[in-house]
Amino acid sequence: MELDETNQVTPAEIKGWSWGAFMYNIFWGIGNKTYLPLLCLIPIFNIVWVFVCGFKGNEWAWEKGDYKDVETFKAVQATWNRAGFVQFIISIIFIAVYILSLILIFSTMSHNSTY
Repeated sequence: MELDETNQVTPAEIKGWSWGAFMYNIFWGIGNKTYLPLLCLIPIFNIVWVFVCGFKGNEWAWEKGDYKDVETFKAVQATWNRAGFVQFIISIIFIAVYILSLILIFSTMSHNSTY
């Protein structure tokens, strides 16, 4: 446990990765009244900052929120985490299909140009 900026104890149970903060950083930040994720609007910097949001998101949300207990906090964040994880999987699938499509197109083009 450590003290947050309001001198409250941050429970160890809430620390950890936040898929909601990672994938929906800007919307998640606004929804949780923590505005550091808005730094994801800065090009190039955002490549690193999305990972910071994923690692620190739960702590930021706990500090800014007025949750009565850890269970309530976890219940709220569970919805964000499910949505973020599903979005991550969908993104990986789309990227894989895109790369495979490019490979297929370029291999077809190079195959046709040899004749």
